[in-house]
Amino acid sequence: MDRQEALAYLAEKVSNENLRKHSLAVEAIMRRLAGRFGGDADQWALAGLLHDIDYDVVGMDPEKHAAVGGEWLAERGLSPEIVEAVKGHNDKAPRTTPMAKALYAVDPTSGFITACALITREKSLAPVDLAFMQKRFKEKRFAARASREGMAACSELGMSLDDFLSEALAAMKEAASDLGL
Repeated sequence: MDRQEALAYLAEKVSNENLRKHSLAVEAIMRRLAGRFGGDADQWALAGLLHDIDYDVVGMDPEKHAAVGGEWLAERGLSPEIVEAVKGHNDKAPRTTPMAKALYAVDPTSGFITACALITREKSLAPVDLAFMQKRFKEKRFAARASREGMAACSELGMSLDDFLSEALAAMKEAASDLGL
């Protein structure tokens, strides 16, 4: 599946525009991290783009979310690595590959960074920097649904939280026009 096919599949399966934008943000971060970990950028990006493909059907049901999406992607012939990564972004699933570990940490991080952008006067990523994110990270009520534990799982990749947040922010800034931020 190429990116255009993935975008069409995402549009078919995910009705919420904000969730599609979230998927684009996760895609951008995963593409950037692939280079850092010697992964195939297109494969990592596809995992990010399609990670919430089952959301309209199962929502955040921890027993089903990501498992259903992973099965759909396997049926469509996506690589076992992508399937594992998508399934692994659910808290209850194992993560053995760098792609799966990255996706698990990237998912809440993209939402956290989006929340940071939306509280700026400009409603933009442009003024957001590491210091701004560090301050907000400590505020547990800020972007409360963005799991701090999930974000901190970047340590499983050998990355510090500051380095990880900086990489994620840079990736999202590069995609800011697509994200509406």
